Amino acid sequence: MEKRKNYTVSVYTENNVGLLHRISAIFLKRHINIESFTTSESEIKNVYRFIIVVKMTKSGVERVIKQIEKQVEVIKAFYHRDDETIFQESALYKMKSSALFEERHIQNIIKDSNARIVTVNTEFFVIEKTGFREDTEKLYKDLAPFGLLQFTRSGRIAVSKEKMGISEILNTFKNQK
Repeated sequence: MEKRKNYTVSVYTENNVGLLHRISAIFLKRHINIESFTTSESEIKNVYRFIIVVKMTKSGVERVIKQIEKQVEVIKAFYHRDDETIFQESALYKMKSSALFEERHIQNIIKDSNARIVTVNTEFFVIEKTGFREDTEKLYKDLAPFGLLQFTRSGRIAVSKEKMGISEILNTFKNQK
């Protein structure tokens, strides 16, 4: 039986309404849980990149990639194992300002986790932590006893270690027109 692993799926697309829904529906139809979903502009003007993290088999992710690439607006889709990418997440933790001054060891927790305080006012302060999922979860567990007011974490952002060649693919399309 094929082993399930984490895969980072990168989808380069045009920016069209409804595409996000159609791509997520591909995973839904196959009962695949999306662990993380991030989208932003890519390194190429007017091209957007979806970064989707899933846990599945290699043959399963290959089938999903083929289905995604059938979408008209999709330029190209890739998949990579965790060891083939460099990835991070960001998290924000909002806490009462009084905790920062009354619980002095919170400052040590922040320092030891390589996090940073991004804003402080009379009612609350916000800590930002960038790292792996385990790093942001550990800081969450360390801060939770002191009363978190809010917590949010981004999806994975990632770049592949190997060249993906998306610029060359786009140039091929441009030259065909």
